[in-house]
Amino acid sequence: MPRSPAALDALVGRRIAERRAAMGLSQTALAQRLGVSPQQVQKYESGANRVSASRLNDIAIALGVAPGALFPDRLSGEASESDDLSRLRILTATPEGRAVAAAFPLIRDRNLRQALARITEALAPAS
Repeated sequence: MPRSPAALDALVGRRIAERRAAMGLSQTALAQRLGVSPQQVQKYESGANRVSASRLNDIAIALGVAPGALFPDRLSGEASESDDLSRLRILTATPEGRAVAAAFPLIRDRNLRQALARITEALAPAS
């Protein structure tokens, strides 16, 4: 009987998928780095398969983050400080993200900053 993914398994999987996508890696490319099949990466990302501690470490190394960035502290229902730091790490993982992060605060017009934020949110895939 198939089990449904636990909330934490699904959360870890989403973090892996977000980081992988931020780095511009396909599931196949991550799978090659890990020595597993792309289907296995898909199962990790969906939460269908739990990620062992040793595999989580391997994934974190492949994605250039600390394992904790993939396993955030969720003691409250709100985003924690580690979530915010993880998002910043993801943003700055690519040259394009670093360029946006560096230039954004230099935009003096608040309306333009807000418009850029809305455009970015509209272009990003729903999570």
